[in-house]
Amino acid sequence: MIYNYQPKETPDMSDALLKAYSEIDPKNLTHPTLAFLRSYWDEKRGARLMPSRKEIRPSDLRSHLGYVLMIEPIDDCADFRYRLIGTLVTQYFLTDATGKTVSESFAHHGTAAVKGVTALLRKTARDCIPMRSYGDANWLQQGLESFEAIYLPLSDDGKTCNMILHAFVFDRSKVMMAREIARANGGELPVIS
Repeated sequence: MIYNYQPKETPDMSDALLKAYSEIDPKNLTHPTLAFLRSYWDEKRGARLMPSRKEIRPSDLRSHLGYVLMIEPIDDCADFRYRLIGTLVTQYFLTDATGKTVSESFAHHGTAAVKGVTALLRKTARDCIPMRSYGDANWLQQGLESFEAIYLPLSDDGKTCNMILHAFVFDRSKVMMAREIARANGGELPVIS
């Protein structure tokens, strides 16, 4: 099932947010990193609902680590904390939010952005189900190209999600080219605090 994950209660949401979509329990992933992580997650969980964090080994993810994030649900999924963010993801967003919450990291993008990202993470954590998101990230800020992402719940007790294995992918060459063109034409990259 594919749907737009914008929260209905957000009156200040821009029309641009409508360009971001999500899918519950995606099976057909074409990006190599997303396909690998989904397969890896399925292999590690076996017949269980989800694998544990300790079963995820960085050495197994070596060629994909630049796109990988680990996100911890906090306060009964009221917010989420970034525990690990891959270097390619920090290049995309021009910042490293490791240790920050989603609320802190997306606050400067507005309430709609915080609620949209939190809703997707909350669905993953509470339903203990993989999610995929994709679309145009210009709803966050100009200069961010299209993205695709997967969210995979992890659990130490086999019942409650206590970490989300997440990969955020994009066409790096397209993003870097757009930024170089902006620089060459006297444009400035967005500044994120």
